[in-house]
Amino acid sequence: MNTMSSVHASTLATSVAPHLYWITSRAAGIVALVLSSVSVCVGLLMGGGVLKTRRPDLRVAHEALSLATLGALAVHGLSLLGDGFLHPSLGDVAVPFLSGYKTLWTSMGIIAFWALLLLGLSFYARTRIGPQRWRKLHRFTALAWILGVAHSLGEGTDAGQAWFLAMTAIVVLPALVLLLIRSLGPSRAATQARAAR
Repeated sequence: MNTMSSVHASTLATSVAPHLYWITSRAAGIVALVLSSVSVCVGLLMGGGVLKTRRPDLRVAHEALSLATLGALAVHGLSLLGDGFLHPSLGDVAVPFLSGYKTLWTSMGIIAFWALLLLGLSFYARTRIGPQRWRKLHRFTALAWILGVAHSLGEGTDAGQAWFLAMTAIVVLPALVLLLIRSLGPSRAATQARAAR
């Protein structure tokens, strides 16, 4: 029985090994999609006027989710460098429109990554940027997130699978609803002016 288990484990390892980089990239991409969607939800709850009181613990959660998203996205792109099927170069995974593989969808993902990286890290320079200017800039995070969602639905290996579509709907739809509420609701300036009266 023990020999049978070791043979099975060896066979499994042999069949997984050539695809390990691709599996890692795929898993990190799914994790990034979930983390970024939850981060967008938390950000919109904080800044969209949905919650009546400020919650400092939400800011910490939003920051942690954003940084974790960036880490997962880095793993998602960089692990492809070892993929034996695509053989991408660093440029292929870092520069939009350079890769010959599903160029539009790949480029959407790359643009989303760079935008999320710059917009996310701009939080640490907000005093230099100015709080109002930073808030205006930070709104583009939602656009970068939407590009990332489009990338996962257009290029993702699991995009047509029922489990992936259900998981995507569970994490993306709440963020889209909050984004719609934020877009259609009164502006932050109007809300602050009303509160000041």
